[in-house]
Amino acid sequence: MDLYSPLKKFFGFNKFKGLQEEVVKSIVSGNNTFVIMPTGGGKSLCYQLPALMQEGTAIVVSPLIALMKNQVDAIRGISENNGVAHVLNSSLNKTEVSQVKEDITNGITKLLYVAPESLIKEEYVAFLRTQKISFVAIDEAHCISEWGHDFRPEYRNLKHIIKAIDNVPVICLTATATEKVQEDILKTLGIVDANRFKASFNRPNLFYEVRPKTKEVEKDIIRFVKQRNGKSGIIYCLSRKKVEEIAQVLQVNGINAVPYHAGLDAKTRAKHQDMFLMEDCDVVVATIAFGMGIDKPDVRYVIHHDIPKSLESYYQETGRAGRDDGEGYCLAFYAYKDIEKLEKFMASKPVAEQEIGHALLQEVVGYAETSMNRRKYLLHYFGEDFDVKNGDGADMDDNSRNPKKRHEAKEDVKLLLSIVKDTLQKYKAKEIVNTIIGKENALLTSHKTHFQPFFGIGKEKSASYWMALIRQVLVVNLIKKEIEQYGVIKLTAKGAEYIENPTSFFMTEDHSYNEDDDNSIITNVKSSSAVSDEKLVKLLKDLRKKVATKQGVPPFAVFQDPSIDDMALKYPISLEELSKVHGVGEGKSRKFGKDFVKLIASYVDENDVLRPDDLIVKSTGLNSGLKLFIIQNTDKKLPLEDISKSKGLEISELIKEMEAIIFSGTKLDINYALDDLLDEDQQEEIYDYFMEAETDSIQDALDEFDGDYDDEELRLMRIKFINEVAN
Repeated sequence: MDLYSPLKKFFGFNKFKGLQEEVVKSIVSGNNTFVIMPTGGGKSLCYQLPALMQEGTAIVVSPLIALMKNQVDAIRGISENNGVAHVLNSSLNKTEVSQVKEDITNGITKLLYVAPESLIKEEYVAFLRTQKISFVAIDEAHCISEWGHDFRPEYRNLKHIIKAIDNVPVICLTATATEKVQEDILKTLGIVDANRFKASFNRPNLFYEVRPKTKEVEKDIIRFVKQRNGKSGIIYCLSRKKVEEIAQVLQVNGINAVPYHAGLDAKTRAKHQDMFLMEDCDVVVATIAFGMGIDKPDVRYVIHHDIPKSLESYYQETGRAGRDDGEGYCLAFYAYKDIEKLEKFMASKPVAEQEIGHALLQEVVGYAETSMNRRKYLLHYFGEDFDVKNGDGADMDDNSRNPKKRHEAKEDVKLLLSIVKDTLQKYKAKEIVNTIIGKENALLTSHKTHFQPFFGIGKEKSASYWMALIRQVLVVNLIKKEIEQYGVIKLTAKGAEYIENPTSFFMTEDHSYNEDDDNSIITNVKSSSAVSDEKLVKLLKDLRKKVATKQGVPPFAVFQDPSIDDMALKYPISLEELSKVHGVGEGKSRKFGKDFVKLIASYVDENDVLRPDDLIVKSTGLNSGLKLFIIQNTDKKLPLEDISKSKGLEISELIKEMEAIIFSGTKLDINYALDDLLDEDQQEEIYDYFMEAETDSIQDALDEFDGDYDDEELRLMRIKFINEVAN
């Protein structure tokens, strides 16, 4: 099955990303398909491409009108006919609805985006029943499950509506889902036979830390933010009142912060969001309503003033940090009384909902109190295994940097597993602990467990000790939580084997986060650029913003962040020295350098800075012979294919070498090559994008254009852009 020519034809890409190819194959072959891909993994292409390739119309169920509109616009952008994609929701009038129906009947519409509420309407169902439907795609599928973090009751009925329309394959997509949520989705939709695809949830550049929440929490936050002056961050609070309080405290302390919550009017919300995107403020203090539409790549930290209600919310919110693969610090403040407060809020809800809420909260408690590798704990929650020795990002959390004491717990593990077995694997963690420490409650009494000889066998150790052990034994897969009766602990085959042949098991004791504890676990991890002078970095970035505004270009077009960091490490005070800084070069040094070396020279003077004797020159991985060859041959307007072939390079390698030339400030005219590749309007569109963009990240540009241009086209346009505005 050739998927590459349609991929190139419709989206202009030469290759698929991650799991996309296998997913598309599954859908085109007519199979029910389930896709879990973290944000930014390219989910939408998974169903857009099959829909464009196949006969008939694909129905896409999506919860947010704004998201539907963006996707429809993107698909219309790759087709001559606007009717290729339509929205069917409450915002349409009668004429528009009949236009949509006409386009579907005539076989023009390939993708029909609907909200679940619209799909229930009898007139729509009756109409769609008469049409050729290729498949149904359900986006944000976690909304189906009451165990998901964004449950929508109207999603529960989708199975019957789909059956009423046609017996077609169903494709579900979501960005976060635990095994419990996955099972719930597949069962509710009646597609337990679906092919399942799951991308990794690991974000190796994020650093995770939990600190005790004391009366000094506001001071801690101010100190943390001030150490990261000029960097963008988000602070999450659970209530609007707390958002306003924290934003004010930060403002009074000279931090440029704005509040964001649903109680503000739409205009203020939009203004605050734009200020954050345009770097007119450093910090947004927000309720979880913030961030849905935010795709700022350089958020450097996410702070949770209040612990969230589920680990899925936590994962989504922390995931807004470090989208550009740069530094991302995730700091949560935790006190058990916050959990108790959340439990009180739940008391008014139906019993079933309360049970779900309690189970989700216990997972959060486990994460916050654990002293094992936090990344391993988090990924285990999403059903993914993590190697704490060699895994990507293995030491990126407070527990790994400051390990607590460990002790041999082989006998305790054996005892714990035996109790799970002897109580017939029907208890949740709390009951197992009560059995071990000999604490009676109604459930244990009804099963007559309190008469058993093993009741109270481990009472010399505390309940929290045994709870911590359960969590650690769970993560290494000696026990598992039952999915059907969620939370009931079962032995795995590995656990049953352990009872017979116990081996060494080192346990670390959980943190205790009581207010009167000493704060010895507070850590302060230096950021990746800790070697450079933070105060100077701030001054240089301010100057960069001024220069950029004056020239009418984005700040990254003057100097990129790595260059600024390098200046604050090497303190160049002449243009010649500046040209040796990472990513600067002679051209750039001459064009923008004067004000920067002047600033650095007076800074060095005022602060008695000892400058390094000789500047370490970082290699750009480019030998000067090749550099000269590329410059001469692009001057002669030779096709890029010919230039790369004659040096035995791939086109992507040639582009990399050209980027090194251009970023160091040397001019390179490749307009002739771009004219063969993109027409005038396309070039203008990409050029304007870079002019307005926050960052020159190619990944961000790919996401923004959602398939309109491929990696190569955007890289070449970035070269043209930097050449014209910066060099």
